[in-house]
Amino acid sequence: MDWPTIAVVTAAYLIGAIPFGLVLTRLAGTADIRKIGSGNIGATNVLRTGNKGLALLTLFLDVAKGAAAVLLAYRLAPEATVYAGAAAFLGHCFPVWLRFKGGKGVATFLGVLAAAAWLVGLMTAATWIVSAFVGRISSLAALISAILAPAYAFVFAGADTTILAGFMALVILVKHADNITRLRRGEEPRIGQK
Repeated sequence: MDWPTIAVVTAAYLIGAIPFGLVLTRLAGTADIRKIGSGNIGATNVLRTGNKGLALLTLFLDVAKGAAAVLLAYRLAPEATVYAGAAAFLGHCFPVWLRFKGGKGVATFLGVLAAAAWLVGLMTAATWIVSAFVGRISSLAALISAILAPAYAFVFAGADTTILAGFMALVILVKHADNITRLRRGEEPRIGQK
């Protein structure tokens, strides 16, 4: 990779690494989000604090940072778009600021896909919404969406987006290993449960 590509990918990682859930809850005077519920820094765990507005803002910003990283790359180094999307996603999951202990990446995953291939992003988001509405379990909705996203990309986008979606889906599955165990036991908490 040339220097412009390296610079864009690095910037994308740093954008993705901004822990909005942690920052917002601290600004709101809430206890350390990493010591609440699942310990995750994402919107679902922010919701467990009881502050729906803060959870919604966290969701929006985590989606936005994934999209912003891809759009930045598209404008400055189009050949690095896929790498930037992956970097932003990895930044959220493994942020340097938090000793590489970040979120599970679902919202940023949706933002990356929405900017890389809007139809794929829309279909993946719709899958999450429907799954969450029916099952009322965020992790299950995330897993279903992650599994189906590469298939959506294969049908409606190019090979690069399919590989990107597949890579992010694999990381999401690994990050949800504990959730999968609890789902099998019937112990996974439902959306909104403190």
